[in-house]
Amino acid sequence: MTTRNNTDRIGAAQAADPPPIPTIRKDEETPFHFATPTEFVDLPSGGRYYPEGHPLHNVDTLEIRYMTAKDEDILSSRTLIKKGLAIDRFLANVIINKKVTPEMLLIGDKNAVLVAARITGYGANYETKVTCPVCATHSDFSFDLNEAVVKDGTDHGPFKVEEVGNGKFAIPLPKSGVRVETRLMAGSDERKLLALSEQRKRKKAEEALLTDQLRLIILSVDGTEDRQVINNFISNMPAMDSRYIRDAMSHVTPNVDLTQDFSCTSCGYEQEMEVPFTTDFFWPRR
Repeated sequence: MTTRNNTDRIGAAQAADPPPIPTIRKDEETPFHFATPTEFVDLPSGGRYYPEGHPLHNVDTLEIRYMTAKDEDILSSRTLIKKGLAIDRFLANVIINKKVTPEMLLIGDKNAVLVAARITGYGANYETKVTCPVCATHSDFSFDLNEAVVKDGTDHGPFKVEEVGNGKFAIPLPKSGVRVETRLMAGSDERKLLALSEQRKRKKAEEALLTDQLRLIILSVDGTEDRQVINNFISNMPAMDSRYIRDAMSHVTPNVDLTQDFSCTSCGYEQEMEVPFTTDFFWPRR
């Protein structure tokens, strides 16, 4: 995340109505004038996986402004929280380029902007409760968000993955031998998964997060793009292949790595732990 110097950018009301809030223009002489600073966030994707015509095609940074009290109003809106819109509405508010929406951001880029925005508002120290996986003790733990590592997705690890352009990848599966074509997830996919989950809850149906996600990212099976064929394959695919796809996509997805060392104060167990995105992330405890 790169910070730059931005100094060069530059009838009578009814009784029941509150008084209008004065608007302060840049050129007004006032002791209260304050220009909200901005910051350029390094995008893990480097703009490589956005198609031509996309506002972030080959763009490696995104400018955001620092978090304000108005943004806190958005994040604390019960209506927006209930609808699952608070975070996206907040991000839309801080992103300077209004041609870019949270829905069109790749997941890793969205995460990078989210972390940077949080740091501008509450600092890099993130205190939250974590649960030890061994003794189940709940304890307070402090994460340093400045230690986030940007991964560009070019390290495919042990997985056989071929980039085919525009954020799409071909993956030969180890168990079935089928070749699937997949794509990176965007913010709009998170919205779709949330809607599907809520729909299943209303119908009192079983959760199907993994298969729902696979249906979103798998574009073809052995060259076939017929959705009925794809959905049938996903429903019957070997668990080994399902796991392989998820692990492979985790490696190729540009993202911010928020893994940090955790040590349990109760039993002494140590492991690397992913920074949990709990309610404390944007609603820190006082």
